[in-house]
Amino acid sequence: MTPKSAIRAQAEILFVAFRAEGALPVDADILLPAETLLDLYGEDIRARAYVTSDPLRGEMMLRPDFTVPVVQAHMAHGADPARYCYMGEVFRKQDHLGPRASEYLQVGFEVFDRAAPEQADAQVFALFARLLSDLNLRPATGDIGILMAAVRGLSTTDRRKAALLRHIWRPKRFRALLDRFAGRAPVPEARTKLLERLAQDTPEALIAAAGTFTGLRSAQEITARAAALIEDAATAPIAAPEAALLYDLLSLEAPAQAALTHLRGITPLLPAIAPAVDRFATRLDALKASGIDITTLPFQASHGRTSLEYYDGFVFSFHAADPALPPVASGGRYDALTAVLGQGRSIPAVGGVIRPGLVAALKGA
Repeated sequence: MTPKSAIRAQAEILFVAFRAEGALPVDADILLPAETLLDLYGEDIRARAYVTSDPLRGEMMLRPDFTVPVVQAHMAHGADPARYCYMGEVFRKQDHLGPRASEYLQVGFEVFDRAAPEQADAQVFALFARLLSDLNLRPATGDIGILMAAVRGLSTTDRRKAALLRHIWRPKRFRALLDRFAGRAPVPEARTKLLERLAQDTPEALIAAAGTFTGLRSAQEITARAAALIEDAATAPIAAPEAALLYDLLSLEAPAQAALTHLRGITPLLPAIAPAVDRFATRLDALKASGIDITTLPFQASHGRTSLEYYDGFVFSFHAADPALPPVASGGRYDALTAVLGQGRSIPAVGGVIRPGLVAALKGA
């Protein structure tokens, strides 16, 4: 086991390097209001975070990462543009024994800049690549923004597109929904039986026959949900050509330059992705200008879909040879998060974190 003193020393080196890039050091509370995180991620966050109840402050969570409190602080008081760095422990609940720690030190770097977002993406990635260059790590990149644009451009109902977007960070659930919406998988048996019952009588009559309410949903909410299920059952499947393009996009894995060529080729068939592909091209130019070889840089359209659910554009990570280890570093763009936490204001933002414990271990400290 790597000594804590060695991990702390490595963290300090990284922290100094981020400060040298013009980042302002910031801190964040270890206990954060659970309400904000639950609003962002839903109840799924409970499976990954430590939750406690405070008699005065209500439900609280041990800090699962720094990005949310840093964005909150910036949107309340920050200048434009701005750079921040931080260092401290984060806490992630694990459901089985393994190499992933429940508590570990994290060092991070965040950039808020509306002038040239793609250049900021490249600067952050190139900085991380330089700081980790002596570890022989495997980089990985992706762009969730392209996948989100493809979903938004589908010729189907807003309700179905919203469902796909809601589960875009849950690959298995997303694929199951896409299979069903595309007519490649049957409707679940439980839903089929419910639809049969709804066809026999009105939702209001079925609610009345069910007896006393025991759940948290109101009669109006139940009725609205029933209407949504009936509407969805009557909706035609996603057109086969559109579905095929989305399946193709999900499986796209190639060097970044080759991936761009492929995306340019399918854009006329899926024009909704054109602005996101243009941003991807601009980012690749900026990466190339930063000294990154885009002809060998790995790109995967689905990369980053199992991270915390705020990335909505460029995503990246750096991995050790041991596939059982978590990423040594990871990050990405989260423009939408600034709008959610900015109470009507937003700013393009990108950042990432490095795990100094893994860095120290790989260096044999």
